[in-house]
Amino acid sequence: MTALLEVSGISVTFDGFRAINNLSFSIGPAELRAIIGPNGAGKTTFMDIVTGKTRPDAGNVLWGERSVSLLKLSEAQIARIGVGRKFQRPTVFEDQSVTDNLIMALRAPRSPWAVLGWRARPVDMARVADLAAEVGLADALPRKAGELSHGQKQWLEIGMLLAQEPQLLLVDEPAAGMTLAEREHTTRLLVDLAKTRAVVVVEHDMEFVRRLNCKVTVLHEGAVLAEGSLDHVTRDQRVIDVYLGRSER
Repeated sequence: MTALLEVSGISVTFDGFRAINNLSFSIGPAELRAIIGPNGAGKTTFMDIVTGKTRPDAGNVLWGERSVSLLKLSEAQIARIGVGRKFQRPTVFEDQSVTDNLIMALRAPRSPWAVLGWRARPVDMARVADLAAEVGLADALPRKAGELSHGQKQWLEIGMLLAQEPQLLLVDEPAAGMTLAEREHTTRLLVDLAKTRAVVVVEHDMEFVRRLNCKVTVLHEGAVLAEGSLDHVTRDQRVIDVYLGRSER
């Protein structure tokens, strides 16, 4: 199977600190992957490179069947080509309703003139209803986003990303600050989403990662330290030493 995303040999240095060190990574078109590792391991920088926020000093990032180089595209072009990123803190329009947030996120003409004249059609409203149902907010459509719980805001932002029809979702610490019930819902949501697109989850919470039941990539000092199931990587002595804190030293 051709990889959807193929990162090969990327390195990047900030003020003498090598944040990413010859990192190679790939993910398939419909795959759920968790990325774990200690602070400073390069997890955020990896996402910054894939989304065009940071340019590496070396290496390449290839996308899709045609092996398009993401390094030649702007952040906006990368988003349009199908890469969506969800940051740890939800960014929704709190004074607007859930419906309005989702309408604003729909793929639609976005030139200044087109935006002025654009109105949601019945097909757009049907899409909004589908998105809300997909993320578990069907009953919250009329509510202001600012009234939602932390977990619900996270789901709304995921819905807003889904409105852009991404092929890859990069999700940063989705479980942080959630109740147990919200965490369970988020687990089911991410697992379901990965049936039709690639989903990469950066997470510190090992119990949440275990619930995802997916392949895990461990980063350390900007490179892949170990890869496999959670049970496999947590038995790796190198992972124990640098990340899990159970070293005998």
